[in-house]
Formats: sequence, C-alpha cells, structure tokens
Amino acid sequence: MPQIPKVVVVMPAYNAARTLERTYNDLPPDIVDHVILVDDVSQDETVEIAQRLGLKVIVHVQNRGYGGNQKTCYLEALRDGADVVVMLHPDYQYDSRLVPQLVAPIVEGRADLVLGSRLLGGHALEGGMPLWKYVSNRFLTGVENLAFGQRLSECHTGFRAYSRRLLETIPFLLNSDKFVFDTEVIAQAVAFGFQIGEIPVPTRYFAEASSVNFRNSVIYGFSTLAVIGRYLLDRWSLRRSPQFRKSLGSVLSRYHAGAILRQPPVGSGQ
Repeated sequence: MPQIPKVVVVMPAYNAARTLERTYNDLPPDIVDHVILVDDVSQDETVEIAQRLGLKVIVHVQNRGYGGNQKTCYLEALRDGADVVVMLHPDYQYDSRLVPQLVAPIVEGRADLVLGSRLLGGHALEGGMPLWKYVSNRFLTGVENLAFGQRLSECHTGFRAYSRRLLETIPFLLNSDKFVFDTEVIAQAVAFGFQIGEIPVPTRYFAEASSVNFRNSVIYGFSTLAVIGRYLLDRWSLRRSPQFRKSLGSVLSRYHAGAILRQPPVGSGQ
C-alpha cells in the first residue's frame, strides 16, 4: 500500500436528502480524498444535494437494490484508484468522524476489512437500537462467528472499510442485489483468507434515519442463514460455490478489467 493511501468514501444512497449533508460534513477532509455517491433512483432531492456538495454522483437507470448499489460503488472506487474504500450509509446513523480509526488497521497492514460495530461498546440499546433488532443481530452474528471462525461483535453494520486488495480479489459481482450482500462479503473475506477487524462506533436511531422494517428483517435473517449454509457446503467440499472460489478478475469483462484492476505491466513476469 502507498505511504499515503488514497481513501475513497462510497455512499449507497436512497432517499437520503434529509441526512446526506450532515453525514458528509462530518467526514474528516484531511483523511478522505474522494467521495462517491451512487443514487438508487431516489424520489427526493438526494442527487441535487450531492451535486451541490461537489460529490461524484452516479445515478442508476433503475432501482438495483442495496447490494446492487454497492457493486456500482466499489467498481467506481477501484476505477478511481482507491487504496482504501469506506462504505458509509448517508443516513447519519454512523459517525463519519470515525473514518480515521476505521481505516487505520488497513493502512497499518493489520486487516483488509474493518467493521464499525455498534455492539462492541455495549451501548447499542442506549443509542436507540430496538430490542428485537439487537437480539436478532446478536443471534445472527453468533451463528456467523461459529461458521466463519471469527470473534466479531457485529456483522451487520453499514460502516465498513475495505482494502483495495480485498475488493480486487473477492467476486462481489456474484453477490445478491439485496441486503444480504453485506453478509456475503464477510463470508468471501473469510473464504479468501483476509483478516477482519472492528472498531466501536456509537448507535444512532432517529426519525430521519433509514431502517429496515420487521418483515424485511426476517427475510434478511433467513437469507443470512442461507449464505452461511452455502459457505459451509463449499468449505466441506459438498457443493462448491463460485462466490467463494472465483476472483473478481475472472468474472469481470476483459473490456473493463484494465480500468478497474491494477494489473502488472506486460512482460513484468509477475
């Protein structure tokens, strides 16, 4: 990694007009080099506000879902030369002032994926997290820890940092376009042998912040368990999955790979 890495923040956005500016204004300008907002067909003024703030804005032609939005985010960040990519929800639920702490383990070579955990400090309920969400989060994270061999306090956070090396390796384009995309990325990070770290972040729940309703949370929970099942079947060589075996380069079009991946010069022998 370069001595002074390029840190790019990506924001997967949908109807974030009420909270986007506050989220952006808290970003530390001495650490963040570039901000990319991908709008998933918002029905409010998200795009106009992002443009006024001077962000790089990409607007989807049609709604692609939370996972589909992130795919665009990471491809654009890699194309822009990011060394570290921070994924931040623009709904002000996460304290963007903590970006330096989030990226530090990656810059120092101690991790390739760092999660901003609302449960690590033990104050999630005080911050307004509903009890049912807290219980389901703890349960799913516990199951994931058992399956993935980790000791994480939370796997379900919208504040994450990735090394370029990880994003150039895992085939995230094969993942779901729905919320379970985040779980699939963690499973892929483990499958490819990347180190995962976490830092504590405060919990913010308020009226303007986006929140997944109970029905979608139930669907998400079962989808998470399905990812765990696929991962275990692959690890036990009972049913191999391209999600955990192919590299990003093998699923990218060769017409785009050169602009997205950092490839060694021809004839370098690497």
